Amino acid sequence: MELRHLRYFVAVAEERHFTRAAKALGMGQPPLSQQVQALERELGTPLFRRLPRGVALTEAGQVFLEDARRILRDAAQAAERARRVARGEQGRIRVGMINSAPFHPLVPQVVREFRKRYPNVALTLEERTTPGLAAAVRNETVDLAFVRPLLETDRALAQEPLLDEEMLVALPLDHPLSGRARIPLLALSIEPFVLFPRLVGAGLHDEIIDACRKAGFSPRVVQETSQVTSIVNLVAAGLGVSIVPASMQQANIEGVAYRPIRRPAPKARLSLLYRRDDQDTPHLRNLLELARQLARAARAR
Repeated sequence: MELRHLRYFVAVAEERHFTRAAKALGMGQPPLSQQVQALERELGTPLFRRLPRGVALTEAGQVFLEDARRILRDAAQAAERARRVARGEQGRIRVGMINSAPFHPLVPQVVREFRKRYPNVALTLEERTTPGLAAAVRNETVDLAFVRPLLETDRALAQEPLLDEEMLVALPLDHPLSGRARIPLLALSIEPFVLFPRLVGAGLHDEIIDACRKAGFSPRVVQETSQVTSIVNLVAAGLGVSIVPASMQQANIEGVAYRPIRRPAPKARLSLLYRRDDQDTPHLRNLLELARQLARAARAR
């Protein structure tokens, strides 16, 4: 028994007439009669009573009609679900992000727009450090991650830059340097620094340290913490100064002043990390294309 046999049977049952059903199906009446007869032989029971003008369903035919309609409906829904998955419109995608990523307008915008465009795709979010996200992507527990630069990745991972973000000096609100419109890095040479460990984000850590060294000093780090929000809170508590992505202003932590850095200044790069072999899978492809599109718009602004 094939799905076409069920379609033929349902057409005849709804038209109550072989000729009209054949016309609706776009086929000849004799082949249609032969196919229905073959179905009846396979089932071992008549489905129709032949009348002088048309046909009527037997009791077995009436029961079979309900099941045939359900099977055809389920088959159509299954086919449509498969097509939606193939288009990336249904399924699941797991997205990772570093602690500072949600404060940049781009990341919430990507998540919000993806949910809007693909409401039947379950998108889950997970927050980790950049090395932790790299391991999660590699181990296939995360599909794509918003990260700061990794100095090295293995061949299985692709690291794609999205945009470079300005970095600012974060100072206690009552710090003497907070009165300046723009701060040269060398002015921080005697200040205690609050920073994240290199192990948490080697790329951005090295960017900050190298910028300070080019300015003529090595920062004196007195406190380390892995979360950028914790860094800003420790700055507000007066433990020291720091250099953070400009988007951290969105955290709205009281007691902190943010000031631009006199050029040359370090940049905080935001990148996408994903498995090379997966970049053509529908869900990931759709999210990648959306992130690229919105990042281009952000850079243009």
